[in-house]
Amino acid sequence: MPRYKLVVEYDGTPYSGWQRQANGRSVQQVLEEAIEAFCGHPVRLHCAGRTDAGVHATHQVAHVDLDRPFRLDTIRDAANAHMRDDLIAVVRAQAVSETFNARLSAVRRHYRYRILNRGAPATLDRTRVWHVRQRIDVALMQEAADQLLGHHDFTTFRASQCQGRTPMKTLERLAVSAHGEEVHVEAASRSFLHNQVRSMVGTILLAGIGRWSVAEVRAALEARDRTRCGALAPPHGLYFVGVDYAPGAEDPREG
Repeated sequence: MPRYKLVVEYDGTPYSGWQRQANGRSVQQVLEEAIEAFCGHPVRLHCAGRTDAGVHATHQVAHVDLDRPFRLDTIRDAANAHMRDDLIAVVRAQAVSETFNARLSAVRRHYRYRILNRGAPATLDRTRVWHVRQRIDVALMQEAADQLLGHHDFTTFRASQCQGRTPMKTLERLAVSAHGEEVHVEAASRSFLHNQVRSMVGTILLAGIGRWSVAEVRAALEARDRTRCGALAPPHGLYFVGVDYAPGAEDPREG
């Protein structure tokens, strides 16, 4: 069966997350139903990184197997036509080898967290940023972020319902930067624990607004204790923004 890689963008506000759920419409469900409507058979999508309810994506990656070849623009346009009333879009489709797996072939995942740092609340971006009124010291927040870089036991920043086999992860990047009234946190790792990015952002923010010292952030990491984590940052400020694959992983199928 021909396999296709899809780059997907969505506003996660109205959905129960990426994964199909019994209690609400998910991004996966909407997209699978849209593809089934034009290809004429059941499909199963596999994504690079599952996102929670309210989390957005500018560059989610998924793969799907279809029973016959389709033009790439047909896959994109037909799926989008069936999702015209949803906040989901297939940005592009690519033919790939049957060995490509959106999740298992990934070597790095990228997230961005947006914080609106001003006195006035968000209006146009109310469901797309975390509004923080207290002045954020970006340099201090970065110093706190630096304490989390590297290979660690991230139990402190792991959701209690996380199904990961181990809390050991290697955090390659946690970069804090100012963009006008916004503060962005960019995170990169081969994989993340459930709620890890939101937990880290909520914790390093405490240093940025002067409520915690940098040493307290480091102590929270070393405690390996979920109760030592700072407040969990809300989902609507988080974006899945990219996936890296090993050279050759995305090569098109032969023929």
